[in-house]
Amino acid sequence: MTHYCNGEINVGLDQRSKDLRKMIVKTLEAGGRGHIGASLSVIEILRVLYDDILTFDSKNPEWFHRDRCILSKGHGCIALYVMLAEKGFIPESELWKFCKVDGILGGHPEHKVAGIEVSTGSLGHGLSLGIGMALNARYEKADYRTIVIVGDGECNEGSVWEAALCAGKHKLKNLTVMIDYNKHQSYASTHEVLDLEPFADKWKAFGFATREVDGHDVKALKSTLLELPFESDKPNAIICHTVKGKGISYAENNLQWHHVSNLTDEDISGLLKELEIA
Repeated sequence: MTHYCNGEINVGLDQRSKDLRKMIVKTLEAGGRGHIGASLSVIEILRVLYDDILTFDSKNPEWFHRDRCILSKGHGCIALYVMLAEKGFIPESELWKFCKVDGILGGHPEHKVAGIEVSTGSLGHGLSLGIGMALNARYEKADYRTIVIVGDGECNEGSVWEAALCAGKHKLKNLTVMIDYNKHQSYASTHEVLDLEPFADKWKAFGFATREVDGHDVKALKSTLLELPFESDKPNAIICHTVKGKGISYAENNLQWHHVSNLTDEDISGLLKELEIA
């Protein structure tokens, strides 16, 4: 088994990952605020899902046979917005109205936006909603899959584990939970706030077929997701070891960059310059 430690994920960023991060920074600049740390830790997960895994029709967002993707850790929404704009769900121009009164994109995802399955941000609810969707697929004999992206801090919520018990009970092989395990919360490390380890063993004990992967390694993410379902009678859990603020050297694992506001032009230039050398 591969072991991952905080600060030891050293996979380099290819040009596409850098370009997506630049879009995140420019969206942050437009809104004047946002959760940049979480957006930078989750972007490869979303990139691989939307590039290689999910079945969808951006021109028909409510298409019944689409795969359902829920960003339960809604504060990482800038990364999701960038992907939705790139795939044609929303105009790119909406990114430049992030958190503005004349725009549709707020500081957390809202269902009114094309491509967003449910409104999230109050942590701990996404997995329960995803279970409902997965159960409905079984009832309808439909082949769509449900993927729920949760945060590691979010896994402090008892509702996550109640949902996990339910998913295991119903043997929902069409359900996958992906955990953005960046090991930091808003004010301290997950270890200090409420330690999750042994994390993989917990998911296994709740009935999930569980894998671990470097959450910034695009090839590893893709190959892991292409193996779904991992077992024929269990829901799936993928623990994605990530770095909060990945790609910005001074933001990585730096809690001051969990959420930022009032950035200057110099700050934005510095972020973009970092991404040229990441």
